Amino acid sequence: MRDRLTDALYGAGWSTVKKLPEPAAQRLGRTIADLAWKRRGKGVLRLESNLARVVPDATPERLAQLSRAGMRSYLRYWMESFRLPSWSKDRIRNGFEPTDLHHLTDGLAAGKGVILALPHLGNWDLAGAWVTTELETPFTTVAERLKPETLYDRFVAYRRGLGMEVLPHTGGSAFGTLARRLRAGGLVCLVADRDLSASGVEVKFFGDTARMPAGPAMLAQQTGALLLPVTLWYDGTPVMKGRVHPPVDVPETGTRAEKTSAMTQALADAFAIGIADHPEDWHMLQRLWLADLEPRPDQDPANPAGEAS
Repeated sequence: MRDRLTDALYGAGWSTVKKLPEPAAQRLGRTIADLAWKRRGKGVLRLESNLARVVPDATPERLAQLSRAGMRSYLRYWMESFRLPSWSKDRIRNGFEPTDLHHLTDGLAAGKGVILALPHLGNWDLAGAWVTTELETPFTTVAERLKPETLYDRFVAYRRGLGMEVLPHTGGSAFGTLARRLRAGGLVCLVADRDLSASGVEVKFFGDTARMPAGPAMLAQQTGALLLPVTLWYDGTPVMKGRVHPPVDVPETGTRAEKTSAMTQALADAFAIGIADHPEDWHMLQRLWLADLEPRPDQDPANPAGEAS
């Protein structure tokens, strides 16, 4: 029953919100965000806890302001995502303004493949739609398998409708397919600030240890593709902003594990720059740092995070 309700709610979002006038959708998003923030549920408390690491000198009042702005940013992401399938190509082109785009266009022109790695900042679906529309460049990405399966199917259909090739995170074949796309000179986009496998690479992130996926660094090593961090943010206008950071190079020496560790740390450092500049746009409502993943006396050892990944 819970799965069917979840699927129905998302279905209603895609079918109803996209029909609203844009100002009405924006007001709805802010209203839902403010209600969720006032309820102080687990997601809001986790967001606030994460933001306390990003802005360690923030007062409780400042953290509350940031978490409220964070929920509004998060709901803006959802309102935009529900409406994206109905946006015209011009609306998509005019909805995103990246800087330092030459890192991406030069990499694609070189024909060796490009990996874009992003944190959960801003609206990565809008950035992807912009790439397929403005740059007319298709790309491949990976999606977490959601429950219920019908909800996962909705997300896959939604992203495919925006011009993306979507592979499931589980099943074991995603890495090989991504490597083939890159060797053919293609583009791969991966959200890479949270490890879903519990076997990622440990990095220093805002002064403490977190774990991030090894996939982007390993793909760059195996295929020779360019690895580019990307950060996104909102600035109070209808146009989302973004930055393509300089490439993360493969170290000349070291074992594969050492190279992967160094490259993943470089990604984490680039992500931290974007998150520190725009903490309210980091939509991290889950546990991330290892210290937060340690089991408490009241937790099931088999599920130390206390939540689905």
